[in-house]
Amino acid sequence: MLYPYGITLLILCPLIFLAAFIDSVAGGGGLISLPAYIFAGIPVHAAGGTNKFSGSAGTLVASVNYIRGGCVDFPAAVSGSLFAFLGAWVGTRLALSLSPGVLRICLMAVLPPVGVFVFSRRGGEMRRTGKPLPAGLKLALSSLIGLATGCYDGFFGPGAGMFMTLAFSAVVRLELAKAAGTSKIVNLSSNLVSMAAWLINGKILFPVAVPCAVFSAAGSFLGSRMAMKSGGRIIRPVLAAVAALLFAKILLDLVLGR
Repeated sequence: MLYPYGITLLILCPLIFLAAFIDSVAGGGGLISLPAYIFAGIPVHAAGGTNKFSGSAGTLVASVNYIRGGCVDFPAAVSGSLFAFLGAWVGTRLALSLSPGVLRICLMAVLPPVGVFVFSRRGGEMRRTGKPLPAGLKLALSSLIGLATGCYDGFFGPGAGMFMTLAFSAVVRLELAKAAGTSKIVNLSSNLVSMAAWLINGKILFPVAVPCAVFSAAGSFLGSRMAMKSGGRIIRPVLAAVAALLFAKILLDLVLGR
């Protein structure tokens, strides 16, 4: 059920702000924003497109903050971004080819392992180990990370930023803050490509997407500033609760045949 416009924004804007704040700190904000759009009564495909629009605004603001703070490895970010373009387009086209019912089933299948993977991570575990990689190997691995996570981001989205941060830290051996900043640049490229695909197919509700984008930008600004200073240890419990809510909501829709 789609609520009246004012009530829809009243439901969404605070949650989008929170999602962007969390996403800019550690990734995974889509676990809040996507279920928020669905919970507000927006159809699944429109929720995906509107979520990409507002999320892209937040990711752009966070990227600028990380660049200004010197927390971006530009060679890794550029190579990862180029391949994330391709991956995001493939993933989004795949999502658009599925019926809402099939997409809900896919969400139910993907969400639990994503949630377990995200929530099991301890705040200080990721740190650079070993010697820096040779430049060529770093570019190759960054490209593979961009392609894989870009495809995932285009098809599903929630948790993509976390996967990118983990991969850049563990595989490319970047320090955590720089891995987070680099992942934001790559995530921005996949978001923009995915958003363009949703836009071409008319799946963005601009009356909802535009005000939510403003709140997303504000949340990302504050969150990225905090991430560069102290990180965020309160994120996992919030994400766990919302991920469980999304799973329950989709399961209820399937049972009721909605």
